[in-house]
Amino acid sequence: MRFLGDRPSFDLTYNDVFMVPSLSSVASRQSVDLTTPDKVGTTIPIVVSNMTAIAGRRMAETVARRGGIVILPQDIPLDVVKTVIDFVKSRHQLWETPISMPADGTVGEALSLIHKRSHGAVLVVGEDGSPEGIFTEHDAAGFDRFTQLHNVMSREIISLSDSLDAEQMFMELHDKRLSFAPVVDRNGKLAGCVTRNGALRSTIYKPAVDKHGRLIIGAAVGINGDPARRAKELVAMGADVIVVDTAHGHQSKMLEVITDVRRVVGSVPLVAGNVVTREGTRQLIEAGADIVKVGVGPGAMCTTRMMTGVGRPQFSAVLECSDEASLLKATVWADGGVRHPRDVALGLAAGAANVMFGSWLAGTYESAADTLRDPDGRLFKEAFGMASNRAVRNRTRTETALDRARKELFEEGISTSRMYLDPDRPGVEDIIDQIVAGVRSSFTYAGASTVHEFQERAVVGIQSSSGYEEGRPRDTSW
Repeated sequence: MRFLGDRPSFDLTYNDVFMVPSLSSVASRQSVDLTTPDKVGTTIPIVVSNMTAIAGRRMAETVARRGGIVILPQDIPLDVVKTVIDFVKSRHQLWETPISMPADGTVGEALSLIHKRSHGAVLVVGEDGSPEGIFTEHDAAGFDRFTQLHNVMSREIISLSDSLDAEQMFMELHDKRLSFAPVVDRNGKLAGCVTRNGALRSTIYKPAVDKHGRLIIGAAVGINGDPARRAKELVAMGADVIVVDTAHGHQSKMLEVITDVRRVVGSVPLVAGNVVTREGTRQLIEAGADIVKVGVGPGAMCTTRMMTGVGRPQFSAVLECSDEASLLKATVWADGGVRHPRDVALGLAAGAANVMFGSWLAGTYESAADTLRDPDGRLFKEAFGMASNRAVRNRTRTETALDRARKELFEEGISTSRMYLDPDRPGVEDIIDQIVAGVRSSFTYAGASTVHEFQERAVVGIQSSSGYEEGRPRDTSW
């Protein structure tokens, strides 16, 4: 990457910069390969942050199916983590996990589950495992919550064979004017489900899979307790990436933990952070990290900069840290500060191998939090920062009451934030589509077909706040 003019003497956020188009021979967005250079297996540059309200099994399954990876939080009990990893590893690359219930289940139970997935349907399954009906939220109109599903479900079912590929499934759904269908095996038993958009996406995206063809997933450890033991157990469970995570990554304890964890995880990619300086990046890599996580304070749920004055504008932090990492044959992840698809592209231009974020995905069907309704009937989910009082309470639940009370006095994150589901983009895949479309287009403007080429060819300029405002679209008249 090079600057349009002289390199500035001050630090820059994503909002402070823009990319200049260059001569391009890349024919279209579809010619762009977004496979990341960090060798974790991601085919799009999206890593979902290890935030408790966001990173769960539904998110992990869906994001990996489209080529990204989710990092499970460090404060989840190991037995629960194993259940999540086993679940994700057992999911199919093409079709989705259905919400299924027996015919004597109630409307209330179905409504409590229906917003766990973006396909908006519950499959009613018989005792032999075959689909007998489909229930949607619309079917509940006029019935009380205790009505059994067999009284309200639609019995007109068109199922698709599990032997069909993505293109065949899309054409079947298109020709039959269906947006959703169950997938059944040769015995007629429910194997999964597929939406028309989901089948279409499977012709565009390449899943992120391990050497056995299973969807990938990562997990985080902290620097307290016995992180090496936990990391070793996570790898034994099947975690594909281990992240050593703490707010202030440039500290002696972090370097010790990286060395200990490196010793037990073998060849599994090891990520560590967070830092924002060249020196911090170098020391984490020398301690044993393959990838360094860059970012202090840019997250939407983070109050570190306002509480402490500590942090660094994200674009400059990523630029400097990636420069240092490349000298040591390592890579960085740009963690936080992402509000628009342009920010993902700019993070890559600055040298990141992957871009990590969480709050943008909090208001989706797949995030781990429960779906709630406000007094106006709008769907939302509650998100919170991982340095907030709420997160600290969860993370210290095994400590004494006095120790917990002391730690809860100090927080650097928002404990409760309403993240509304966008009616136009309520699922994580809708947001992934938006990001990938923008990033692919950025590559074509730069004349790049790979991440490496993009980082070499990107030309970035500096703009005023009015320059940034000029580029924002308007959804109403002047």
